[in-house]
Amino acid sequence: MSTHHYPTDALGNEDQDTETQLSNSRRSILREQVQATHRRARGRPAYYTEWNTSSNPRDPRHDEPYAAAFIVKTVLEASDLVEGYSFWTFSDIFEENYFPSVPFHGGFGLLNLHGIAKPAYRAFELLHRLGTDRLLVDGLHETADAWVIRKPAAVTVLLVNHALPRHPIETQQVRVRLTDARAPRRVYVERIDEDHANAKRLWREMGEPDYLSASEVERLQEASRLVQEPHPWKYGDRVIHLELALPPQAVAAVTVEFAEQATTGAAA
Repeated sequence: MSTHHYPTDALGNEDQDTETQLSNSRRSILREQVQATHRRARGRPAYYTEWNTSSNPRDPRHDEPYAAAFIVKTVLEASDLVEGYSFWTFSDIFEENYFPSVPFHGGFGLLNLHGIAKPAYRAFELLHRLGTDRLLVDGLHETADAWVIRKPAAVTVLLVNHALPRHPIETQQVRVRLTDARAPRRVYVERIDEDHANAKRLWREMGEPDYLSASEVERLQEASRLVQEPHPWKYGDRVIHLELALPPQAVAAVTVEFAEQATTGAAA
């Protein structure tokens, strides 16, 4: 079975703007749609060949950290239900609409016209590095979600703070306990938010030029990159304690490295 969906599908009226359609939507609505498709497939392979944060080819949120938070949450919620889940699209060089010259125009792509990575691209970069051994996470919140994934010598705590437009959201102070663990060798965090891995913010500070010089493209590429920053931690009684602030529409990946595999449980 092959299908596709967007969080704006069948919500509101056609004449409503994208923000209104999204505000009428529900958090995790794409998971609901995937679950329904999984049931209808009755064991047959299901493939989603198209999805994004909205169906609008000129949605400013496609270029912003909002998209990264939506992507991480959606992919991890759908990963166990489908054989393929294909994002629409890889690049803003895209034939369905006219080709604008504006570097950040709200196109569907993970990369802009100059090949500069958007926060959405960095979200997939983080997801690509994860292992496949997902640990149980205890704890629920209205806007914050947490996943813990283990590899042979490391554990990554992937955190998202996401809400739909016009829905309440604020910075959350997140506390995580990793139980039955050895002392870490190194702990670092990689962030995607307004201040991290966000080339569009620098482009705005440049005055939003329609055309970029080679040096400007280089600066924007640098601003788009994920950065590994050392993160504080506490350890005692075989429990690792982590704490960090998670801004609205943000992603944070906290990686704990060990000399060998060590952690078997988690709580957030």
